[in-house]
Amino acid sequence: MIRSVIAFTLAAAVLAGCDRKDPSGTQELLLYCAAGIRPPAGDLIDAFSDEYGVKIVTDYAGSEVLLSKIKLAERGDLYMPGDAYYIEQADQAGLILSHHPVSYWIPTIFVQKGNPKGVHTLEDLLKPGLKVGLGDPNVCAIGKISWKIFAKNGISPQSMAHNLTFQSLTVNELGMQIQAKVLDAVIVWDAMARYYSQYGDQIPIPPDKNLISAVGIGVLKFTENRELAEKFVAFLISQRGRDIFAKHHYRTEPP
Repeated sequence: MIRSVIAFTLAAAVLAGCDRKDPSGTQELLLYCAAGIRPPAGDLIDAFSDEYGVKIVTDYAGSEVLLSKIKLAERGDLYMPGDAYYIEQADQAGLILSHHPVSYWIPTIFVQKGNPKGVHTLEDLLKPGLKVGLGDPNVCAIGKISWKIFAKNGISPQSMAHNLTFQSLTVNELGMQIQAKVLDAVIVWDAMARYYSQYGDQIPIPPDKNLISAVGIGVLKFTENRELAEKFVAFLISQRGRDIFAKHHYRTEPP
């Protein structure tokens, strides 16, 4: 089912993107952006657009979905996935002209407010009857890194299978599941947990058991305006850009 949804999404994206000229003549960039970066990305785009008079068309989805779109469509200017792994994959495929780190995420367990199920460790996610949600590792960055964390700590897919009741296409959906009180626990980025903090509580994963995700942005080889695309990257790593990331609780320095 998930593969069918992805295939439909990719086809629709290519058809919709056949002509992206702005009738007003305004310069335009196409940014493929991981859904988990959406909170600061909106403000970053608005600030850059106001300063430079540029229109930025943004495609939000899971990092793997976006990479597949780029390969299929062979168009676009910028790619900002949820983990450096995807930048590396794009670079190895010859899709990236340049790239730069912009933010850092720490995976965290996120539970219902007050932690009624008493989840305190990764191993507690295996408690009988617990409803757990994770990102789909074939679609989004949080899913891929969650399973790497489990592997690091000796937790097998088989042992998690009984409690895994939901797999998301984006990290945002996991926060929404806590908000809707559908799930007992999920693994999300720390910034996303803070975004949904009125609905749930963070249970930090100890540093020696955790993995850090570096978020980068790459200029695509398909860009028709490399100078403008690189100007956007420079804006993201400028003090003004860093302040916007910080406003949304996104780290701009390695933890």
